[in-house]
Amino acid sequence: MLPTENLNIDSFDAMPTPAEIHRRLPLDETTAATVLTGRRELQAILDREDDRLIVIAGPCSIHDPVAGLDYARRLKALSDELADRFLIVMRVYFEKPRTTTGWKGFINDPRMDDSFRIDEGIEQARRFLLAVNALGLPAATEALDPIAPQYIGDLIAWTAIGARTSESQTHREMSSGLSTPVGFKNGTDGSVSTAVNAIMSAAQPHSFLGINAEGNSAIIRTRGNRYGHLVLRGGGGRPNYDSVSIAMAEESLRKASLPANIVVDCSHANCAKHAELQPLVVGDVVRQILHGNRSVVGLMLESFIEAGTQPFTGDLATLRYGCSVTDPCLDWDSTVQTLRQAAHDLRGMRA
Repeated sequence: MLPTENLNIDSFDAMPTPAEIHRRLPLDETTAATVLTGRRELQAILDREDDRLIVIAGPCSIHDPVAGLDYARRLKALSDELADRFLIVMRVYFEKPRTTTGWKGFINDPRMDDSFRIDEGIEQARRFLLAVNALGLPAATEALDPIAPQYIGDLIAWTAIGARTSESQTHREMSSGLSTPVGFKNGTDGSVSTAVNAIMSAAQPHSFLGINAEGNSAIIRTRGNRYGHLVLRGGGGRPNYDSVSIAMAEESLRKASLPANIVVDCSHANCAKHAELQPLVVGDVVRQILHGNRSVVGLMLESFIEAGTQPFTGDLATLRYGCSVTDPCLDWDSTVQTLRQAAHDLRGMRA
């Protein structure tokens, strides 16, 4: 009989199970405390029990763990300095959605040579997250592959669902079972309704097909996640961090009977893809807060050691240290200046 399945599959390569990876790279008490404290503090901000702002800052993507950990140490020191006004969480993105083609991130291709050693990538990603959390710095990531959270989800404090996946039923179901607050980004066309619908869906219980810690197929039944919130990242070539756009987003959330919790992503269309303009977005949003806005609970910055981005030609030795290989980032010195100024301005609210 002629075969009827797997006709376009080249091979099935074995992966270690989530339980195996956890046994190789276990949580310790210090790391677990960072994760749990970070989640509790994020929830307190979303519940309006903590008047600080969430700041999610870090590289567009992690490609060099050494430079990434260098950045994490710097960010931890800044976090301690500004802890009275900001809860700083490091952006640790290992998976990159692509409109067509391109490097899909550290988990998918850690060697950056199209060898796609996902088994190595998932283990190295977990090792990196352990190191970041060991510093006392909570981590944020984008959940793209629905299986990956089984491997690294215990090390994440905040999760994003991207503009391309907020409409996906798979990602809404997955979010309903995540242990973290989840920020849903508006659509690439700028539409907020997709994200609002996603927040409503993820708040409900779901049942879907997945894997358990032992790597076996399982029916996953979730309780629903009440900490979904909106992330404005602009779209359709237009920003949406201005006061009018935020007021319209607030109205959309109100009509859906959802809390008016909004994080402004200062990158992407909100800075016209010019990373050096992110401080202007921060300044504008801070002014809105000073003038009475209470719906903005956080900011996101794409930030790394060096400014901008660099093309990758296939030779790792040619890469500049601490410079993004995906979207352009704000440099470290500008990041420090921007957040220090914002914290200074926000302290005036208490005077």
